[in-house]
Amino acid sequence: MQAWRVHENGEPGEVMRLEEVDRPAPGDGQVLLKVRAANINFPDALLCRGEYQVRPPLPFTPGVEICGETEDGRRVIANPALPHGGFAEYAVADTAAVLPAPEQLDDAQAAALHIGYQTGWFGLHRRARLRAGETLLVHAAAGGVGSAAVQLGKAAGARVIGVVGGPEKAAVARELGCDLVVDRRAENVIGAVKEATGGLGADVVYDPVGGEAYTQSTKCVAFEGRIVVVGFASGSIPAPALNHALVKNYTILGLHWGLYNLKDPAAVAQCHAELTRLAAEGAVKPLISERVPFKDAADAVQRVADGRSTGRIAVLPETGTGAATGTGTAHTTAPEGAAR
Repeated sequence: MQAWRVHENGEPGEVMRLEEVDRPAPGDGQVLLKVRAANINFPDALLCRGEYQVRPPLPFTPGVEICGETEDGRRVIANPALPHGGFAEYAVADTAAVLPAPEQLDDAQAAALHIGYQTGWFGLHRRARLRAGETLLVHAAAGGVGSAAVQLGKAAGARVIGVVGGPEKAAVARELGCDLVVDRRAENVIGAVKEATGGLGADVVYDPVGGEAYTQSTKCVAFEGRIVVVGFASGSIPAPALNHALVKNYTILGLHWGLYNLKDPAAVAQCHAELTRLAAEGAVKPLISERVPFKDAADAVQRVADGRSTGRIAVLPETGTGAATGTGTAHTTAPEGAAR
């Protein structure tokens, strides 16, 4: 089969190589899945760089989120068990973590109703206890993680303020349903949030960015507000001033969704049932900005690494076609556009 593999750490576009390899053999408690769609997540870039909290042995195949097909024909979603990731024709996953793919969504959308939406649901509901009528501030609102939080916030009855970088991403955030969009490149984020909330600030802040975004959050979070830290896409991990949290009376909440798979897998299944219900009702619909052919996976991962994407980019395997080897320099397909 064909698979993208990383033999040394570095930038995805430089170190991902398309190769012909044997199908992986599932171990005890695992299942072999035919990959129908693999969505690109920022952790895929971190894996290539060797900067993720999990460091699989070299060589490995990245790709942490897929919609796949079991040997008996069931369509499922899963997080592949590294080193046999999703940017391949076949991947391996832990049987206990495999979930049914929602019928209402196509393969790429179904794959995307997983990491980003599970993270959003646990962050907003389990950690921050978001309530209807509250103001939710979402950083990187047009990205894969942020777009999920926007939709989940709206579904919960919150007023959503989305922060983005640039007019193109601002247009995407508006289509997603943000009540207010703030372009951090052209506007003062702190001032815009305070003006929009009558000086009160945001009740809940959802931050997958870190760095300056976190600093801004501390200056426009409301009394008894909650800042949910879900990642550091900026590359800068903030060192919070706890005296500031004390003086302003806000809460800093960490969210590592992967731990729920280990500590409380029943909660993950319950969350998936809720997300499936919301998808069936049309309350949430993953934003798939592009569907790229398998040969273009490395370039697409690099664009996500560089912050040059919106929503999710889906990689579609080309089973039984193409050459066996290559490098990550192929061109990508044109964007499909934003949410409907």
